[in-house]
Amino acid sequence: MFKTKYLILSGLFAAITALLAQVSIPIPFSPVPITGQTFGVFLTGAILGGRWGAVSMLTYILLGAVGLPVFHSAQGGLHIVLGPTGGYLWGFVLGSYLLGKFAEKRNSYLSIILGMFLCLAATYFLGVIQLSLIAGLDLRQGLLLGAVPFLPLDIVKLFAASGLSLSIRQRLLKAGLIS
Repeated sequence: MFKTKYLILSGLFAAITALLAQVSIPIPFSPVPITGQTFGVFLTGAILGGRWGAVSMLTYILLGAVGLPVFHSAQGGLHIVLGPTGGYLWGFVLGSYLLGKFAEKRNSYLSIILGMFLCLAATYFLGVIQLSLIAGLDLRQGLLLGAVPFLPLDIVKLFAASGLSLSIRQRLLKAGLIS
């Protein structure tokens, strides 16, 4: 029964991330848009933990890969996963896993903040690598187009998600819906 709860929560957080992806603002100088996805990834990893956070993000990617319009700007398809912005999607899986491990060990505000910074670093790392490879950029150009412009807003999202996720996580723990 407990596994069923996590499967349902994983699907719910994949759906939340899909909804937040629709908050998408294109940037003229970059193929990477500003989206609400990172906020969803932060919530997912911090609330569900490492294993189920990663399962949720894999579910999100699989839904999009088969063509459902869950990615930014209501897009879907394998071409997104394999395209210039696909590395960020894989970074969501790794990042939510790492963040979740931090949240599982210590259910504290500081631990969740540190985990979210690690999540963001993993997302940027894989995202910039794939962006650079697909778009034929060197690492410096990849960072300038795929990480630097997004960092200030992502840090704002990080702090907003940390307080919200800690509160939700504590309530779900108390209710016995997660462990």
